[in-house]
Parts: sequence; C-alpha cells; structure tokens
Amino acid sequence: MKAITLIVKQVMKASLVVCFMLFVSQVSFAQAKPKGSPWPAPASAINMKNPVKSDPVSIKDGKQLYIKNCKSCHGESGKGDGTKAGNLDIACGDFTLPAFAKSTDGELYWKITEGRKPMPTFNKKLTDAERWSVVNYIRTLNK
Repeated sequence: MKAITLIVKQVMKASLVVCFMLFVSQVSFAQAKPKGSPWPAPASAINMKNPVKSDPVSIKDGKQLYIKNCKSCHGESGKGDGTKAGNLDIACGDFTLPAFAKSTDGELYWKITEGRKPMPTFNKKLTDAERWSVVNYIRTLNK
C-alpha cells in the first residue's frame, strides 16, 4: 500500500511539473510571436477625450468587461499572454509596456471600437461608455 501511495504522489508531482512547463511554454510562445503590422489610429481618434471619468466605478465596470471580452487573449495582467494568445498568428498587445502608456485614451477606444484581425470589433458588442470604461481599466494594468 505504501508503494502505491508513493507512486501516486510521484505521478501527481510529475503531472504538476508537466502542466507548469506547458503553461510557461504557452506564455513564452505567445510573446515570441511577431508583432502585427503598425496600427495607427486616425488623428480624430488620437484627439478624442475620454468622457467617462476614471474612478473606482468605471474601473470596476471596465475590469468586468475586460475579464469577459479581453482576458482570454490579453491575459489577466494585460501582458498578451491569455489562454487563447497561443492560437493567434501574431502577439497580442501588451498593456504593461511603456509604448502602450504613450497611447491616448482616444487611440485605445478607437482600437477597441474598430478592431482588426485577429481582434474583433466591439462597436456593437459594447456601448460607448463600456468601451471607455475598458480603457480606464486597462490603464491600471500599466501601473
């Protein structure tokens, strides 16, 4: 009986190690992919001002929407390492990079609204206020 218990424990440890290695390789693979082509927003979008105040309520709302609509590709902490990122041909946007912080709220809102393959458009899926709340939330991922 002790031998069986020992074998089961060793198999469980080995399974955990394999799962961890698969997770790490998935994250590394997602980030090692090529970046997509440049995605400049039009000047009209760059100059848009966010009408939704970045407060605890909009950030909470934005987080719920992010979890439902964005997390699977962009990941829990916005690094572009979500569970579906490995299935894409290009790397997902990493919201924690300094280059991201330079984007205006209007640029981010426009990209969420318009989308581009492989990212879907959220023009009809989320309201204007919801998209602005997502912008408010993803800004917190860079801090």
